[in-house]
Amino acid sequence: MKKLYLVRHAKSSWDDPDLPDFDRPLNKRGKKDAPRMAKRLKEKRVTPDFMISSPAKRALDTCKEFAKILDFDKSKITEVRSLYHANEDQLLNVLRKLKDLPRDTEEVVLLFGHNPGLTEFANALLNTYIDNIPTCGIVSATLNITKWKEAEFGCGQLEFFDFPKNGE
Repeated sequence: MKKLYLVRHAKSSWDDPDLPDFDRPLNKRGKKDAPRMAKRLKEKRVTPDFMISSPAKRALDTCKEFAKILDFDKSKITEVRSLYHANEDQLLNVLRKLKDLPRDTEEVVLLFGHNPGLTEFANALLNTYIDNIPTCGIVSATLNITKWKEAEFGCGQLEFFDFPKNGE
């Protein structure tokens, strides 16, 4: 069994209309939501083995906030260019290329990306329907596989879906 947490980047700033999409930073709300959502994972005792992120500034900054809260070494974050605005097939390919840890029966991966691909991927992977993963939303899944290369659509089960405004 594998554990996967899909995390959409936190809210980003549109203050500078000339800034390329790739370089947009987190806004005030995003800087507040990222550590808040990471703390929710920490309360659930989530300990990541891998953290992979789109290299876009807003996604990577979200990932680094989670790393700080979850005591994950930021230097071990893997940036994957193809996660930037990836569709569901590209996301599946990223999962399939992950290296398995020797003698580890349950590896935990946090993947940071963008919509609409992230929501579409969650729905296909888990045979579920989530209308939209909001900014800084988290989809937790257990995948019924022993090796990442076995990942396929429908192989997972939704554990929980959480987002900043949940419970407010």
